[in-house]
Amino acid sequence: MKKYCLAAALSMACLAPAAHADTLLGLYVGVDGWKSDNDGQFSYKNNASQDFNFEDETFISYYAALEHPVPLVPNIKLKYTELELNGSAVLTDTFSFNGSDYVVGTTVNSISDLTHIDYILYYEIFDNDLISIDLGLNAKQFDGEIAVTGTTQSGNTNFTETVDFSGFVPLAYGRAEAGLPFTGLSVFFEGSFLAIDDSKVQDYQVGIAWEFIDNLAIDVAVKAGYRSMILELDDVDNITTDIDASGPFAGIQIHF
Repeated sequence: MKKYCLAAALSMACLAPAAHADTLLGLYVGVDGWKSDNDGQFSYKNNASQDFNFEDETFISYYAALEHPVPLVPNIKLKYTELELNGSAVLTDTFSFNGSDYVVGTTVNSISDLTHIDYILYYEIFDNDLISIDLGLNAKQFDGEIAVTGTTQSGNTNFTETVDFSGFVPLAYGRAEAGLPFTGLSVFFEGSFLAIDDSKVQDYQVGIAWEFIDNLAIDVAVKAGYRSMILELDDVDNITTDIDASGPFAGIQIHF
């Protein structure tokens, strides 16, 4: 298991303080299962990208959020998302990866580990029993690797090249939820977005939640919906990607 370092504190000077803060300290923890349909391509350094047929996968995502009543200090949310893609491609052109050239007409296999952690700082802009709106910043930290296995022009078969990469991608963050009175039901949207130069990253969820336990000690809700992630990373530690991972999810959240 990879080890991740905690990110340095993010500057929030560009955000206005929350319209009003929580009156009590709140801890949210949750886990989602995500059935993802994956496709895309990647390249290393300045070489041409290669499309891969990635398998459909089921990923797990964990998160924890701490909300507090301290004025001007943002709330914090940490989210871990599994994203290890297994794929293959029949080469129609030479594919170069980490100094090795793979032979045209042969099959190459790839394991692309894009697992990451989101470090989110946010303010509650609006919050009552029916509607809540959060805005903030997200630093998405990648610390993964891409491995390519195939036949090289030098005559090696089943030869594997592996490249490790790491880096942070800053994104804008937002979340909104609206509840239906007296039912425990709500609809929500949560997403992080970046579009700058040749990079585009979007990671959002839209769905419905049902809070079936609601008391002074603990709240428990189940939720389901759709999650979409597009990772157009431009030269993050020499790795360039154009990955689309999207599909339904379901999970559970506990609020202490």
